[in-house]
Amino acid sequence: MLGKEYERQECSLARALEVIGERWTLLIVRDAFYGVQRFNDFHAHLDIPKAVLSDRLNGLVEDGILERRRDPEHAGRHLYALTPAGRDLWPVLHAMLVWGGRYREPNSRVFRHSRCGTLLDDAGACPACGTTPPPEEIVSELRRGRGKVRSDPVAVALREPHRLLEPLQVG
Repeated sequence: MLGKEYERQECSLARALEVIGERWTLLIVRDAFYGVQRFNDFHAHLDIPKAVLSDRLNGLVEDGILERRRDPEHAGRHLYALTPAGRDLWPVLHAMLVWGGRYREPNSRVFRHSRCGTLLDDAGACPACGTTPPPEEIVSELRRGRGKVRSDPVAVALREPHRLLEPLQVG
């Protein structure tokens, strides 16, 4: 198995990849932006092995991308939320969604500025307002004709427009 460290690389990209470069990690971060908070919801939506999910969540907490706190509704369980460092990954995630949509497969979601309803451009900016809104001012919604394949509780909840970072009500 390959290690996740780039010891001989004196580069901030190498350091970033040590934190977010493993398989599944960016999809977990994506789902955290969509408002997923519970282990079982990440598991159901990502189809990720539980051991891998546990490892990635622990790593993201250790690296300061996610915070773990007790779930007041379920004793002994936790909620995960993005930290300020995690929220700063939004432009990276958005850029990768745009790139993937351009060169691989159209994204199943579109992003709108919550204040005016305008679709964000490829740079993540609102053309109507002339600003680049922070993630908490962005609404994610299904692209027309997409998102009907999956039936897990997270996918079903995400069929409705949803503000990024707002806890997703699943089930």
